Amino acid sequence: MNEAPRLVLAWVAGGGLGVLFFGGLWWTVRKGVSAKQPALWFVGSMFARLGIGLAGFYLVSGLRWERLLACLLGFAMTRPIVTWLTRAPRQGRSRSAQDGGHAP
Repeated sequence: MNEAPRLVLAWVAGGGLGVLFFGGLWWTVRKGVSAKQPALWFVGSMFARLGIGLAGFYLVSGLRWERLLACLLGFAMTRPIVTWLTRAPRQGRSRSAQDGGHAP
């Protein structure tokens, strides 16, 4: 098999890992702030997300640096997407509150 399709698959897999990692972080913050034991949520989530992410990178890379780089690129590209999708609605904010209230 040609290497180009494998690099594309590694990039897509990296995107999936990114969605799991950053989506899991968003979910943890939403649940952890109202939990009775938030430290347990945050530490447990950190270990789970890191374990899944590192295992995924290892499996996807196949010990090839090119695939690892493609996977990392897909992973990094998902962060702004997940951040944009999970942002809080901007209801009732004035223009100055959105800009931080700084003078021009």
